[in-house]
This record gives sequence, C-alpha cells and structure tokens, in this order.
Amino acid sequence: MGLFVTFEGPEGGGKSTQIRRLAAHLTERSYEVVVTREPGGTPLGESVRELLLGSRHSAMLPETEALLNSASRAQHVAEIIRPALALGKIVLCDRYLDSTLAYQGAGRGLNIDELTTLQRFATRDLWPDLTFLLDLPVDVGLARRVASGDPLNRFDADSRAFHDRVRSYFLSAAHADPSRWMVIDASATQDVVEQDLLALTLQRLSDASIAPDVDRKR
Repeated sequence: MGLFVTFEGPEGGGKSTQIRRLAAHLTERSYEVVVTREPGGTPLGESVRELLLGSRHSAMLPETEALLNSASRAQHVAEIIRPALALGKIVLCDRYLDSTLAYQGAGRGLNIDELTTLQRFATRDLWPDLTFLLDLPVDVGLARRVASGDPLNRFDADSRAFHDRVRSYFLSAAHADPSRWMVIDASATQDVVEQDLLALTLQRLSDASIAPDVDRKR
C-alpha cells in the first residue's frame, strides 16, 4: 500500500501551492505521486465542486452541502484514491473528510457524530495516514485569499464566526489525534512551510518503509 496524505486548514493557508511543491520534490526522488482535491478529483466531483463553491446556490442547506461532499467523496475514493494506494503510490489530497466535519459540522452546526458515520460509509472507512493542518489566523488567511486575486467562493463570504469555528475544530482534531495530524505554521514563508512538509513526509515514508521506485527513471 502507498501513503495517503491530506492537507486541511482554514482558507488562505496555501494548501494547493504546497501540494504542488511537495509533489515535485517527491517525484524528483522517484516516488510515484497522485495529486488530487476535494470537492473534485473526478469528473463527477468537479461538477459537484461547481455546485458547492459557486454563488448560484446561496440558499443551500448545510445538510445538502454535507451530502454533496460525501457523494463526491465516495466516487473519488473508489475511482482515484484506493486504486492509487493499491499500486503503492503516494496520494496528496487537498482537503478530505475532515473538511466536512469542520465546515458542515463545527461551522454549520450539524451533528459531528452523524457526519462521521456518513464519512465512514462514503469512504468505506478510508482515513488518511497523515494529515497536515496548515494553520494560520482567520484574518490573515482571508486577507491572503483576497490579495491572491483568485475568485472568491461561497465559503469565503461566510462570517468571521463561521471561520473561527472551522479553525477551532481543526486545531482540536489535531490535538486529539497527534499520530495522524501534523500542525504547520502556515503564516511562515512558503519556503519554510515547503521544507517542513518535505521533511515530515520523508520521515513518515521512512517510518512506513515506503521506498522510492528507483527503476522508474531508468
């Protein structure tokens, strides 16, 4: 089996940038890497992403958000993640089930135990081997989102209190399961974050006795 690594955290933490950088480092070291994201990752998932993040459905219920995310995730796990892991690849995923627990659970107020049961069903109980929490203050993250010039999504427009609840959930989840979660100070420079992520990932690969495919480049 390969290694399943997810990236979580508040808005503006730089997850997408850091995943690309980490994937490049690992590929240079002859690891086979799959980069994917949620919501998304499959044609069905990308269609769901448009529904969830776009502004057309501003009155979407929290329950609808949770169910759409989970349906997309079921397809993602079956079509992309499990097959890659079975081939011994490293899967780097921008958000996964912890985001549903944080955003629709802590953020929107849905029952987290019920959401956890739903995630176990959707993923057939596939949990990450390693989760990086790219953490930074809410104000800093939202300011970064605006400054980036990228289109803002429906969640970016939510209240400060909503984003505070999301961040608090991530931090409490990381504290409760330090064997899976690694908290990274995402307010540091991109280069510092990049090196921290690489060092921690290489250490986890070593601990799991996952070696690069040195014959792949021959």
